[in-house]
Amino acid sequence: MPNTLIKNIKTLAGVQHRQQALRGAELAILPQLQNAYLIIEDDIIAEIGSMDNLSLAAKNIDEQVDATGCLVLPAWCDSHTHLVFAASREEEFVDKIKGLSYAEIAARGGGILNSARKLHLATEDQLFNQAWQRLQEVAALGTGAIEIKSGYGLSVEDEIKMLRVIKRLQQKSSLAIKATFLGAHTYPEQYKEDHEAYIQLIINDMLPVIAGEKLADYIDVFCETGFFSAAETERICLAGMQYGLKPKLHANQLNLSGGVEVGVKLKAVSVDHLETMDDAAIDTLAGSDTMGTLLPTAAFFLRMPYQPARQLIDKGCAIALATDFNPGSSPSGNMNLVVALSCIQMKMLPEEAINAATINGAFAMEVQHTHGSIAIGKKANIILTKPIPGLAYLPYAFGANNIQQVFINGQPVRPL
Repeated sequence: MPNTLIKNIKTLAGVQHRQQALRGAELAILPQLQNAYLIIEDDIIAEIGSMDNLSLAAKNIDEQVDATGCLVLPAWCDSHTHLVFAASREEEFVDKIKGLSYAEIAARGGGILNSARKLHLATEDQLFNQAWQRLQEVAALGTGAIEIKSGYGLSVEDEIKMLRVIKRLQQKSSLAIKATFLGAHTYPEQYKEDHEAYIQLIINDMLPVIAGEKLADYIDVFCETGFFSAAETERICLAGMQYGLKPKLHANQLNLSGGVEVGVKLKAVSVDHLETMDDAAIDTLAGSDTMGTLLPTAAFFLRMPYQPARQLIDKGCAIALATDFNPGSSPSGNMNLVVALSCIQMKMLPEEAINAATINGAFAMEVQHTHGSIAIGKKANIILTKPIPGLAYLPYAFGANNIQQVFINGQPVRPL
C-alpha cells in the first residue's frame, strides 16, 4: 500500500483525540490546522502538521496530492441506517404526495410490512449485492463508518438472513460496520393480536441464534405508540443484554414514547430520532452518557417537525447526526445533506454539525478510538473537498457535490 502525502491543505479540520463525546458549547469547537499536510502510511494517519514544518527528508512517500485551496476533514460516521433492504418504496412516496397518511398506507399493505414481504422473497445473495452497491455509493459521498440494522425480516429466518448479509458486508468492506438487531421493528401481521407471542419469538428463538453466530453488536427496539411500549422495549433490551448486545433505541419519533427514559435507564449507547421531546426527556438525556442521534432527513422526507437540536445542545446533551437510510422514511444515505439540513433547519453551526456527524457519530457506534477525527494512529478515513471558501460552504452549498476525493483506510474511493 503506497504512502501518501496530502500537502498544501487550506484547512485540516477535526484534528482531535477525544475520550468523551462532545456536548454543549464544546460541540462548536472544531480544531483546525491551516496550510497543513497529512501523511498516510498503510491505512493510518501517520503524521500531520504545518506546511512550514514539512520536510520530506527520510520520508518514504510514494504519492503526493496537492490540496491547494481544499479542505480535509474526517470521513462521516453514519450511526443509524437500514441499508439492507430488498426494494424501494417510491409508490408510497406518491401516495403520501396524494395525501394518504402513514396509517392509510399501512392499511393498504405498505410501510415496514411492505419491506418485510419483499425481503422475504429476496435471496441472501440478492440482498448482499444490493447492499454492497449502496455501501459503495455512501462511501463515495464520504461515509467511512456505518451502522446497519436488521428489522425488515420479522421472522427468525429473515432476521438472521439480514444479519448474515451485514456480516458479509463487514467481511468484505473497508468501512467500519456495526450490526444492530432490530427484530422489534413492528409486529408481523400474524402477531398483531398476540404481541406476547412475537416478543417470545424474539427472546427465545432469534436472540440465541444471533448470539451463537455473533451476528450483532447492538439490539434496537422501535419504542413508539402503536409499536413497542416502553415496558416491552425494556424487556426486549434486557433479554438482548443477557447475550452481550448493547441497546440503541428508536425513541420519541412520533410521540413522547418513554423511549428516552428507557434508553438512559439501560445505559443505551444511543437513543435515536427525538423529533418529539419535552423538557423532562431533554433533561433526562442531558444527565446521561447516552448519545442522542438526530435524523433530520427522516423529518424532512416525512414533513415532520425537526428535532430540537438547539435546545438539546444548550441543555448539554451529547448529539450525533445520521441518515436513517431506509426505503420508507429516508431513502438517502447522503451525510452531506444531513449536515446541510442540520444547519439550515435545526440551526446548528457548521462546526457543530460536522462534529456531530464525525466524532460524535463515532461515539454513537463505539468506533471513536479509530474513526471520527484527524489524529495520528487513527484510520486514514478522510474527505478531501474541491477548492471551496471554507467549512461553512459545505452546508451552505447544499445542492452541490463539493467532495473531490474520499480515502477509506488510506485508499482512494472511486468518485460517483
